[in-house]
Amino acid sequence: MNNANGSGPSNPEGERLQKVMAAAGVASRRVSEDLIYQGRVAVNGKVVQEAGRRVKPTDRVTVDGSAIQLDTTKRYVMLNKPVGVVSSMSDESGRPDLMPYTGNYDERLFNVGRLDVQTSGLIILTNDGELAHVLAHPSFGVMKTYIAKVEGTVSAQTISQLMKGIELEDGPIAVDKARALGRASNDETMVELTLHSGRNRIVRRMMEAAGHPVIELVRRQFGPLNLGSLGIGRTRNLTKVELGAVLTIARDAEEQS
Repeated sequence: MNNANGSGPSNPEGERLQKVMAAAGVASRRVSEDLIYQGRVAVNGKVVQEAGRRVKPTDRVTVDGSAIQLDTTKRYVMLNKPVGVVSSMSDESGRPDLMPYTGNYDERLFNVGRLDVQTSGLIILTNDGELAHVLAHPSFGVMKTYIAKVEGTVSAQTISQLMKGIELEDGPIAVDKARALGRASNDETMVELTLHSGRNRIVRRMMEAAGHPVIELVRRQFGPLNLGSLGIGRTRNLTKVELGAVLTIARDAEEQS
């Protein structure tokens, strides 16, 4: 389809933009055309108002500023990792690893970052190396939120200390957010911690240094992704909204680098 000025596709290769948008689950082709004419779609950072524009899988397409997936060979999966499972696709010691959770997918997936063996919660499995690098590397500041059951009664002073910073053997560290969830019970407190550090066992080491060793630890959130009601040991594909959010993070990181 040509635009009102009669101009044709600006790129003779690739697929028509509205077809790509429909395949990505944004909307039907007709509604996608309307979005394009409304100036809500951009390709490689430039607003497009011609539905006949052709795009390649390497192009970056956004709708209302949120990135959409063009490369359908990429897979993005959320896993609620159980306690006792190693954050690796193969463990030299023969311990339970992540491989069994990838068996239902044709793609060869790998984990984004790690959780220690005794920590459960959200792990992303993907075959998108660029996205994995952005989400896992601390320089990009992607936030992770944990719920920890710890020993003792966590005071307001301890919360303040966690926010200001605690000295560890590998240098000082501070959380971005911290709060106690309700009152202590049976000399145990539930604490929510949000931070962007990727250091090994950082939450456990911080709470140990603060005088409140961790009893149980769950990662509930990774960037814009929330574990929600996903059961322990279960996996699911990211939704279109979730995928748009993480792809937008990757796109913004690429533009800033």
